[in-house]
Amino acid sequence: MTNVEISLKETMTAVEGALGAAVVDYTSGMALGTLGGGKDLDLVVAAAGNTDVIRAKVRTMEHLGLKGEIEDIVITLGSQYHLIRLVQGRQGSGLFLYLVLDRGRSNLAMARHQLKRIEMDLEV
Repeated sequence: MTNVEISLKETMTAVEGALGAAVVDYTSGMALGTLGGGKDLDLVVAAAGNTDVIRAKVRTMEHLGLKGEIEDIVITLGSQYHLIRLVQGRQGSGLFLYLVLDRGRSNLAMARHQLKRIEMDLEV
């Protein structure tokens, strides 16, 4: 089991093309930790905004009567991938991992695989 800081460091080093990462509480929209980012990528603002994305998707699933859990939400931009992974299990209830990737330097499938592995070890 790893804490937030270690998980973020592992995400940034293990995932090729990582530009920024955050662990976020989607009940409040607050980032519990961030690493990377920069003037063009404010991870605190992105954390709050992606909380709205998750809430909207959960509401839509409820309206449609869809069962099951959200694993990932992937947003593709011209030069980036934004990957949102909801943390499953008792330890991570209400949390998500947020990862921004350079689209030209990353492999989305490998990033999803690595993020799933990191999520399983996360302890908050």
